[in-house]
Amino acid sequence: MSMVDPSIDKLAEMVDSKYTLVIMAAKRARELTKPGVNLKEREVSTALKEIARGEITYEKDRG
Repeated sequence: MSMVDPSIDKLAEMVDSKYTLVIMAAKRARELTKPGVNLKEREVSTALKEIARGEITYEKDRG
């Protein structure tokens, strides 16, 4: 059982690589640090949970 919720393995299945996952979480966490955003937990935790719920997605640039 993973101590991290959501588990990294579950999150990794939702993207094409762990690198993509890290970039997605970092970008969203950075957005959550802006003034006026009130959170009950850390920004990265919130970002990972949003990714797990499918609220944050990505599209690869094929250019």
